[in-house]
Amino acid sequence: MALTPGAAAPDGAADVQRPARLAGGTIARKFWHAVALRGPKVALRQKVLGIWQETTWAQAGAESRAIAMALAAEGIEPGEVGSILSNTRREWCFADYGVMLAGGVTSGIYPTDASAQCEYLLDDSASRVVFVEDDEQLDKVLEVRARLPKLSRIIVFDMDGLERLDDAMVLSLAAFQARGRVYDAAHPGEFERRLASRRPDDLAILVYTSGTTGKPKGAMISHRNVCHVIENFPPALDQGEGDDKMAFLPLCHVAERLLGQFVSLESGSRLNYVENPETVPENIREIAPTVFVAVPRIWEKLHSAIMIRLHEATPLQRRAFAFAHGLGDRVAGLRLAGEPVPAGLSLAAALARRLLLGNVRRALGVDRMRWALCGAAPISPALIRWYHALGVPMYEGYGMTETTAGGTVNLPGAIRLGTVGRAQPFNEVRIGAGGEILIRGANVFLGYLHQPDKTAETIDADGWLHTGDVGEIDADGFVCITDRMKDIIITAGGKNITPSEIENELKVSPYIADAVVVGDRRPYLTCLVMIDHENVERFAQDRAVPFSSFASLCRAREVRELIGAHIEQVNRNVARVETIKAFRLIDRKLTAEDEELTPTMKLKRKLVNEKYRELIESMYRRE
Repeated sequence: MALTPGAAAPDGAADVQRPARLAGGTIARKFWHAVALRGPKVALRQKVLGIWQETTWAQAGAESRAIAMALAAEGIEPGEVGSILSNTRREWCFADYGVMLAGGVTSGIYPTDASAQCEYLLDDSASRVVFVEDDEQLDKVLEVRARLPKLSRIIVFDMDGLERLDDAMVLSLAAFQARGRVYDAAHPGEFERRLASRRPDDLAILVYTSGTTGKPKGAMISHRNVCHVIENFPPALDQGEGDDKMAFLPLCHVAERLLGQFVSLESGSRLNYVENPETVPENIREIAPTVFVAVPRIWEKLHSAIMIRLHEATPLQRRAFAFAHGLGDRVAGLRLAGEPVPAGLSLAAALARRLLLGNVRRALGVDRMRWALCGAAPISPALIRWYHALGVPMYEGYGMTETTAGGTVNLPGAIRLGTVGRAQPFNEVRIGAGGEILIRGANVFLGYLHQPDKTAETIDADGWLHTGDVGEIDADGFVCITDRMKDIIITAGGKNITPSEIENELKVSPYIADAVVVGDRRPYLTCLVMIDHENVERFAQDRAVPFSSFASLCRAREVRELIGAHIEQVNRNVARVETIKAFRLIDRKLTAEDEELTPTMKLKRKLVNEKYRELIESMYRRE
């Protein structure tokens, strides 16, 4: 059935039906209970040929069961691994649940990984089957399958361009599912046996680290880890069957998998799968999600879009926005400080939000948003307050793959900007030697696959996970993260500097996509900047700045002056030793396929420092 996702509640308030607790103990049993409990209700939506289409829980269950029984027919035993190499789409979800319904373990592979990386991940995980999205991803696996003796089957989601393929190992998803339905009918009771085959402490999913400091490590996450986090998701950030969410980050990333797919499983909220990463801003407007979990880069991009539009607006429009947003900021300041908001101010801000900020909120797609959550990387506190003033309550949390995305979180009525909130009820947090943040709880992962030494380095004898992050806990229990231990800059003068704080302020500019501050053992700080291509290109076109390529755009004097002006603005708000003395622009347009970027489009500090060593050295040479 076709539909428009955001049309159900145009005035903003979602009709949230509180979810019934799912029975289970494992992800597979929870999913199957959800299928029985919610049957005809909408589980997810995806855009197909320009039209949003919906899938019910019953349909999702049938799709996943067919995959599970096809795996059984293939001889895949409980505990064996099935990998998924695809962008975020509903078939990823079906394959994920299908593998676990068969008693298997799911391992995700980033669609941007090269064939050599795919080979390593498939080999290290001993994958028996791999689901691939299309011909592009299939080619990667075919290139290396001769060196993967345990791999027995490749299943393709989208067969466009592959109609004439004749390969005994390769099957379309539709053909694979058809085999599963035949096997299911011929083997009564096998599905139930598979469903009951796994225990809470058994391995459920593998999430591989980025591997920026060596080969990727397979983080082993159990059914109990996942169930503990999703069952104890903060009630203050409630969601239910009336809520719409977006699925757009890679599903092999722990944030999307846990806070998107699995929390939606527990709560019954509807997942809307975006068309592709480039259409996220458009899809947000179409879906108008009621709750939204995203990484800082998304929030920075949305903020940049409004800032650019304000530059192009009339003086009257700019004054109207400033007036309305200013009222919202006064309300936000009082609420964030835990102080009462006068009734008159509250009413004035609400009217201004509706009458003067309505178009802005609809343009961003946040007009129905009840709350938003930011995590996976640091974000500027000023940006969080900006969203609060816009009428979007945003809360920052902290977690990592090894804590199954759990850890700490700010909550309504218990928020402190500049911190990542208090420890969640299911884990303890304390500060260890050298200021390192330690976490202990049922959400802490099982360890790294095939790497007992790395596991022992990460989880000590008392069960504390050593996060590698430096921070402090205030008297009220709010956790402030300073930086990664390995990223702390110690200048030649012995001053300790946390680069992420400076970088976050730089990224407030709509013209800066990311930045890496450099200066360890150096006499002063410098910075490499990745510009926001779309916004800087528009800036140049509006001012008739000549350029013929991305590199020439970065070399343009006006662009360098634009970035330099924002850096000077940031310099005025930091200590003298923390000021940026020189900067360079990375003159290559980077995409998710480039090794310098993480899947969430953040620059990899260590790799950038190595790859652009000569560019960095140029900032320390005497002219």
